[in-house]
Amino acid sequence: MICRKTILTALGAACLAFLPSCAATAQQQMLNLYDGPAPGSQNWSEPLVVHSADGGEERYNTTEPRLQVFLPEPDKADGAAIVMLPGGGLRVLGMGAYIQQTAKMMNDRGVAVIVLEYRTLQRTPEEIAQATAPRPAASGPTEFPKMEIRNANANPSPDDPAMNEVLRLAVNDGQAALRLVRSRAEEWNIDPARVGMFGTSAGGGVAFGTMMAGEEGATPDFIISNFGPALQDIAVPEDAPPLFLITEAWHGPVTDGLVALFQMWIAEREHAELHVYDVPNFTMTPDLWGGRLLEWMKERELLDRAPE
Repeated sequence: MICRKTILTALGAACLAFLPSCAATAQQQMLNLYDGPAPGSQNWSEPLVVHSADGGEERYNTTEPRLQVFLPEPDKADGAAIVMLPGGGLRVLGMGAYIQQTAKMMNDRGVAVIVLEYRTLQRTPEEIAQATAPRPAASGPTEFPKMEIRNANANPSPDDPAMNEVLRLAVNDGQAALRLVRSRAEEWNIDPARVGMFGTSAGGGVAFGTMMAGEEGATPDFIISNFGPALQDIAVPEDAPPLFLITEAWHGPVTDGLVALFQMWIAEREHAELHVYDVPNFTMTPDLWGGRLLEWMKERELLDRAPE
């Protein structure tokens, strides 16, 4: 059921809108990623559609990317930051309650969280209705098809031109987000050398694509992937960022792709940690893996301050 439908109004990137305070975070800001229309999607015509879901939102037809900024209190700021990339198969952005939960966990430890609403595939109202139709009550567990993983590429549609284009634009958004965050480093109490990416599902593919683009000032210093495999061929970069990888045992190509990434990193003696849980649907909450993630960040010298 569609709760509201809106067309995103283009605002200048310099114009900040302060949101009401929320128990999950100390501060919130929202700003557009680009000053003007996002390059490459000026002719997209499908309006933004927003559904309420999972304690948050599902956003379809994102054309004008924006950032939700969750900052810790200045006296708690550690300097580390993550650009958080929601999942949704590049067709939707799943902005559920886990976004707030993860932001709170990170803010409590002094880490800034910047959620990037990157561009997604244009979909008609009919396609959205079909995608959001309830599954039949008698449906069994989701079965993931087997696929061969080469160069850690777990893209289920590698030859789809439309999906490849939206991945390219999403990666552009990831690069722009990293540049913007680093440009606000002093204002937001961020160390520009400790800015990573946290990708969920397809968001992981955007994070790894941003890494592979390799543009100066627009690559992540570390990557956290929450069942988010690469969606393109991967080679271990010369300056490989440390990886923290999380997945479920029965998630098919997603799990296989993340295992392949882990093996590539350790084969080159680069830092990587992989957690495969035999716990269904664990990935939408940091309760299980959040403590270890923060410990890993400290061990990798991504956190400076001692916890209070």
